[in-house]
Amino acid sequence: MIIDLPDLAAMDALGARLAEKLQAGDVVALSGGLGAGKTTLARAIIAALGHEGDVPSPTFTIIEAYEDLEVPLVHADFYRLEDPSEVLELGLDDYREGAALLAEWPDKAGGFTNEQGCLSITLKIVGEGRRAIIDPGVNWVSRWS
Repeated sequence: MIIDLPDLAAMDALGARLAEKLQAGDVVALSGGLGAGKTTLARAIIAALGHEGDVPSPTFTIIEAYEDLEVPLVHADFYRLEDPSEVLELGLDDYREGAALLAEWPDKAGGFTNEQGCLSITLKIVGEGRRAIIDPGVNWVSRWS
């Protein structure tokens, strides 16, 4: 499925749609080049789940946990990982217990497409806007249509 996102309002609407369908145990894998909108979409999802205030990019901390949302959430940015084995050192599985995961740069963490609860979104810059290419995993197919 392809969704054009011509402006920030469209990105916020997609974030709200995702938040509405998100469940603990899910992974939303956000791929795309630098500046494609991964963090912007993650912020829209986090806001739609009820977070008020700033949402820092986890580029340097790698993992930010939001335990008090409608669906507890872990926002991770794996850009700085040099090897997927580093995910074990981060204790990601502990963070994920009972929470959904927003994963930026998922390939650097070994990917999550083998998980049934993974919704893969690739963002591309198209003119002044963005395009989201969405590939729902098994557990997302019925929720996404």
